[in-house]
Amino acid sequence: MPQETIQVLDVVLRESPSWNYVTVSRSFFSTTFGHRGDIGEGLECWRGYYQSLRPTQMGLSLNIDISATSFFKPVTVVQFVLEFLNLRDTSRPLTDRDRVKIKKALRGVRVETNHQEDQIRRYKITGITPVPMSQLIFPVDERGTRMSVVQYFMQRYKYNLQYTSWPCLQSGSDARPVYLPMEACKIVEGQRYSKKLNDKQVTNILRATCQRPQQREQSIREMVLHNKYAEDKFAQEFGINVCSDLVSVPARVLPPPMLRYHDSGKEKTCAPSVGQWNMINKKMINGGIIDNWACVSFSRMRPEEVHRFCCDLIQMCNMTGMSVNPRPLVDNRSASPNHIENALRDVYRRTTEMLGKQGHEKQLQLLIVILPEVSGSYGKIKKVCETDLGIVSQCCLPRHAARPNKQYLENVALKINVKVGGRNTVLERAFVRNGIPFVSEVPTIIFGADVTHPPPGEDSASSIAAVVASMDWPEITKYRGLVSAQPHRQEIIEDLFSVTKDPQRGNVNGGMIRELLIAFRRKTGQRPERILFYRDGVSEGQFSHVLLHEMDAIRKACASLEEGYMPPVTFVVVQKRHHTRLFPEVHGRRDMTDKSGNILPGTVVDLMICHPTEFDFYLCSHAGIQVDALSTCPHLFLCSLSSVLAY
Repeated sequence: MPQETIQVLDVVLRESPSWNYVTVSRSFFSTTFGHRGDIGEGLECWRGYYQSLRPTQMGLSLNIDISATSFFKPVTVVQFVLEFLNLRDTSRPLTDRDRVKIKKALRGVRVETNHQEDQIRRYKITGITPVPMSQLIFPVDERGTRMSVVQYFMQRYKYNLQYTSWPCLQSGSDARPVYLPMEACKIVEGQRYSKKLNDKQVTNILRATCQRPQQREQSIREMVLHNKYAEDKFAQEFGINVCSDLVSVPARVLPPPMLRYHDSGKEKTCAPSVGQWNMINKKMINGGIIDNWACVSFSRMRPEEVHRFCCDLIQMCNMTGMSVNPRPLVDNRSASPNHIENALRDVYRRTTEMLGKQGHEKQLQLLIVILPEVSGSYGKIKKVCETDLGIVSQCCLPRHAARPNKQYLENVALKINVKVGGRNTVLERAFVRNGIPFVSEVPTIIFGADVTHPPPGEDSASSIAAVVASMDWPEITKYRGLVSAQPHRQEIIEDLFSVTKDPQRGNVNGGMIRELLIAFRRKTGQRPERILFYRDGVSEGQFSHVLLHEMDAIRKACASLEEGYMPPVTFVVVQKRHHTRLFPEVHGRRDMTDKSGNILPGTVVDLMICHPTEFDFYLCSHAGIQVDALSTCPHLFLCSLSSVLAY
């Protein structure tokens, strides 16, 4: 069936809900779908559902899933500002920083006035006035009479404004502005908050929508019944019938791969059970070496608690196979969360001076950072450490560091080992000739690529492209990553391969693919004879465009290294946001579900619900901790191998 026909039928099925609900992309939201959840700072969570008509091997299928997103609470603007800025004293003026935050949050939001009972008008906010409304003076008639907003509302409407030290909302253009006191305006219901949520809001929205698989399946069934597709007049006119039941599909569970650990441990191999395993009686197969480390705490933990945590962590690192100096290079430091950058730079300076006095050219190998109790500083710490100072850091939450258990210390040790160049474990079959299909036969490099876009509202920020690649073979456990800034919201990665002109050298080849191929050869002593390229974050409408451009870049990068060098490439697009949910046929059966009620890790579906012509499949590759586990949907678009990937 032509894609245009499918799009028309999809529009038909979306027509009725678009009249009754708030539409956000392919989802519909309404307060009739469940209780609103307050997620903080003037926002609330609305429930809804995702709907999409898709071609499958069975014919046309309607993909429905439960959705949730954030909306502005329908409250007065004053109440929103109080919640958004966490203010209690309404008598003090808003700071310039407060005004900028409010302007950014409310720009484009529709409000309705409430100072006239018999006349309600709606406006779209375009900005915030730079001065309080008690000082905001404007002409009120053709004779040039001027008065403040406070005076105008009292004289015209007999309305006594209370928040006179606050600025006004502004509607209209700068040439012909309309000034609206915040207390005289209410936010119109049903407006989505499209900007980035903070950590607390994300946590609250997850709590409000967290469901076990059986509950989610029931919610989807109820949503289908609620929509009454059989009574949809638009569907009837086009002769569309929608089955009200979920489809049952065949699936199989892949056996987990055997893992290999160091021979000095009591357990040299491990078979994961239901997607999980631990480090009990095991040692890292390649433990990293750390001679120089330090610790800085931005928490309220006492110095003796920080010291004890560091001792326990270093002891665990050594017990699990690493070789770590038990003494820090400099004494542990405590600092205020308000002076994060200064403290990090000071620790770096002190350690560099200490190493210089000892006659070492090495730098600090690891900085243990205990985060503040208040969230929000992680990104800043990583930026300073990774990009400004160039040191490896390991962040720990104070609630875990204050009372560390063995499992937590083991998990942190595993992170540290990888960061300093060690290997935690490898696949047992990596040591067998041709043990890993299509990887062990010839030197193979595995790439992973994605583009991160700025949140809505950040109109000038760059998108960030990232590419990682395996740096060992045949173990394929070590990797190296590169990042590159590119134009705003551009999905195609433009720096995979590049050619620049140099006055002395002429055309100079570069790009992330080329650099990683060179690094692979330096690490392994071999050039890759096969390339597996996994691409994340590509929508279906961009498949062909991304494939055409990025495959061409990969080919050019290979050809630039050596004449005639054209290793076979397998290009796989991996989708996580496909909204196809896989539930066990019988909930609660131990041979079909894990402890959370999810389908078992390793479950593969490659029939019936897959694309009728393209090669794709659904794979649940990990265990779900709390809610329903999300399966990935890889699409294999270009395969130069003699046969396709075994999965």
